[in-house]
Amino acid sequence: MPKRSGDGAGEVGAELDDVFHALSDPTRRRVVERLSQGPATTSELAGPFDMALPSFTQHLRVLERAGLVTSEKQGRVRTYRLAPEPLDRVDTWLAGRRALWTRRLDQLDALLYDLKEQQK
Repeated sequence: MPKRSGDGAGEVGAELDDVFHALSDPTRRRVVERLSQGPATTSELAGPFDMALPSFTQHLRVLERAGLVTSEKQGRVRTYRLAPEPLDRVDTWLAGRRALWTRRLDQLDALLYDLKEQQK
């Protein structure tokens, strides 16, 4: 389990930590990309990767714990689907950071413009 950030953001911060941890691995990112095209079985997802199935299923468990995928078992076949809600929360968080930095850069731009005008 990943370390928690301890940034005081509570449950939302912990959820973001889990999602970023899950997406930090290139194998898991490729699985998410594949699932964005539609549901797939464990075998279909594992096919492109050169690793033992037990190792691959650990990646799927990390994605599932982070809430990025859901699975359903029918008989012996487990099918995975992308769960977009955690990605929406990441997008919302990133949009907040983007707005903050855009505002700060606009303030810096205005300050530099004022300083340039004062030097004339």
